[in-house]
Amino acid sequence: MKNKKLLTALYIILMLLPLIAVVVAYPFLPDKIPAHYGMNNQVTRWGNKSETFIFPIITIFFGFFMYIAARGAAEQEKKGSGSEKNNSTITFVAGILSIMVFDILTFYFLYADFHQVENLNDMPFSLTKISFGVLGIALIILGNIMPKLKRNSIIGLRTTWSMKNVVVWKKSQRFCGILFMLSGIIILILCFLLEGTLLTVISLLLLVSAAIAGSIYSYLAAQKEA
Repeated sequence: MKNKKLLTALYIILMLLPLIAVVVAYPFLPDKIPAHYGMNNQVTRWGNKSETFIFPIITIFFGFFMYIAARGAAEQEKKGSGSEKNNSTITFVAGILSIMVFDILTFYFLYADFHQVENLNDMPFSLTKISFGVLGIALIILGNIMPKLKRNSIIGLRTTWSMKNVVVWKKSQRFCGILFMLSGIIILILCFLLEGTLLTVISLLLLVSAAIAGSIYSYLAAQKEA
C-alpha cells in the first residue's frame, strides 16, 4: 500500500510538473516565441508565449487517460487474486515513463522559447537523441515488466491469439518483453552513433519490427496450443 501511494504521488507530480514549470517561467518568457519547427529544424512560425501551455495541457489529459487505463486494468482482474495490484502498478509505470517524455519535451522547448532559437540544430542537446534515449530506456523497463502482466484487454501484447488462453498470453508477453529490451538497448547504442533522420528511421523500424515479430509469435504459440 505504501509503495502504491508513493507511485501515485510520483505520477501526479510528473503529470503536473510541466504546468508548474510553465506557470513559473511564463512571466520571464519573451512575448514572441518559436511556435513551430519544420523538418529541417528551422522555425516556420512564431507565436504568442501563451502557446507554452499546450504541452502541459496535453500532459494532464494524457495522465488522466493512463490513470483510467490503470483502474480499468485492475478492475478486469479477479477479486482476491492479488493480480489486480500487479496490472495496475505496471500500467502506472508505463504511464510514468510516457509522461516523462512530455516533461522532457516541455523543458526542451521552454529552453528554446527563452533563447528564441530559430534552428534546433543550434541547441546544445539534440531533441532526437533525447527522445529516442528516453524511448530506449522505456523499452528496457517495459520489456522487463511485460512478463509480469496478467491477461487483460488494456495493456500488453494483445492480439486475437495472445488472448486465447493464459499459456499463450504468458509466452507472448515474455517473448515480446525480450524483444523490447533488446530493441531498447540497441536504440540507446544508436543514440551515441547516429543523428537525426537516420536515428529516427532505424529506431522506429526496430520498434515496429519488434511489435510485428511479437504478433507473429503469438499466432504460432496459439497454433501450438490448439
